[in-house]
Amino acid sequence: MPLIPEEPQIHEKAQGPRATPASGRTAPTPRPVPRPRPAAPPRPGRPGPVRPAPPAQRASRDTAAAKPGPAGPATPAATSAAPQIQLIPATPDGALDAAEEAVDLLLDSGRTPGDVLVITTGDPHPWAAHELSFGDAAYWAQHDAGDDVFYADAAVADRAVSRAVVVVALNGGPEAAAATALTVAHSRAGALLIVCGDPQRINSVLGAGV
Repeated sequence: MPLIPEEPQIHEKAQGPRATPASGRTAPTPRPVPRPRPAAPPRPGRPGPVRPAPPAQRASRDTAAAKPGPAGPATPAATSAAPQIQLIPATPDGALDAAEEAVDLLLDSGRTPGDVLVITTGDPHPWAAHELSFGDAAYWAQHDAGDDVFYADAAVADRAVSRAVVVVALNGGPEAAAATALTVAHSRAGALLIVCGDPQRINSVLGAGV
């Protein structure tokens, strides 16, 4: 009769991994994971890197260095110098617009509004008319604040204090108003006097002793 092959027997010691390494071999010892080395201390006599000073400290030193000392007495030449005079040809109808353009150029060039005084000889500037509608006291309070362009009629311009730049708009009015405006403007202008109007009329008044 045919032979039936026997089923292979499973021995217990064949199950699972071998507990001991093969003869002649040694199990490798796990190596420790190296840790990052601490930063080496600076050597004596060789300081570590120097950090730049914060901007605030540098700014404070610069400010301290640039701080002027006690101011000396004012130089007469700096306080009594005559203002520079600039003429802008314009008709009486266009003098106010020319003055406005001059003010815009002054502000664009870095002048502050409080540096500018505008004097008119004919109709008052719309700003002046608007402020005067609130009363004379409110109008001159704007002048005393000194933080904006101030517009004044020639008849009251002598109440205005000196400013760095004075602009005169010869926008009509009698000849006496033009003479008054130019005289006051010349005495109030610290650095620059700008006159907008008829050049012949301006030269006749300025040549009269302004």
